[in-house]
Amino acid sequence: MKKSQISNLLRQLRLIYLTDKVRYHLQKYKNRRVNSNFKNNHKDIKLPPDYLMYESFQMDYDKYYNGGLNMAKWLTEHFSKHIELKNVRVLDWGCGPGRIIRHMPKVINNGCEFFGTDYNERSIDWCSKNLPDIKFNKNELTANLPYESNYMDVIYGISIFTHLSEQLHYDWFNELHRVLKPGGIMLLTMQGDNFKVKLSETELNTYSQGKIVVRGNVKEGHRTYSAFHPKPFVETLFKDVEILDHIIQTSTSKDWVPQDIWIIRKTS
Repeated sequence: MKKSQISNLLRQLRLIYLTDKVRYHLQKYKNRRVNSNFKNNHKDIKLPPDYLMYESFQMDYDKYYNGGLNMAKWLTEHFSKHIELKNVRVLDWGCGPGRIIRHMPKVINNGCEFFGTDYNERSIDWCSKNLPDIKFNKNELTANLPYESNYMDVIYGISIFTHLSEQLHYDWFNELHRVLKPGGIMLLTMQGDNFKVKLSETELNTYSQGKIVVRGNVKEGHRTYSAFHPKPFVETLFKDVEILDHIIQTSTSKDWVPQDIWIIRKTS
């Protein structure tokens, strides 16, 4: 790579970094009153540091806590259609600062075990110190989990593949498949057809050919690194498992574009 290309790339990275920081501070300022009220009215609820919350979701205490609770209930409803939630192991892949997994021990009981893993060391450190009844592990960006093969009954990943390169899609799916028990299920979300409106003409052409689209001029795994998933690509990724459901969600909100839901089962 030429020096001019390196300099241009560094300028782009600095701009993206600064834009993300500005977005964080704007959200923090915008939500300062509602967040202050939430904290004053819920002194018993432990909240992660602000940037950890923003980095994984939004700078909104109520949406982090109550939104996470609603998501845990919503996920449980989907799990229950395909597996009996009794004495099972549940893994939140890419748990961040525990927005969803912190609620799972109350939403699902019946002798279940709960696990969370993430590559963000600060998130895992906070979760380990503040969220009991859950076993947390730090993973790397590379696909390697500290669990035995055929260990988990349920794995879910909410908007995790959306921040990975094409190669890491295959690497991580193979690793998740390794630790999932035969008969176990996975629920994963992807940026599917709902996101076509966000694509450039060149990106849309690639997407329409059934190929993954990746915007990767930032650190892989960061919230600003983005991947978009046409159905043929996902079906190729999932070729060795049983696809139980593919749900294309709809929304009337101008601020929320829903991701596709894929539920799959590991065959014997």
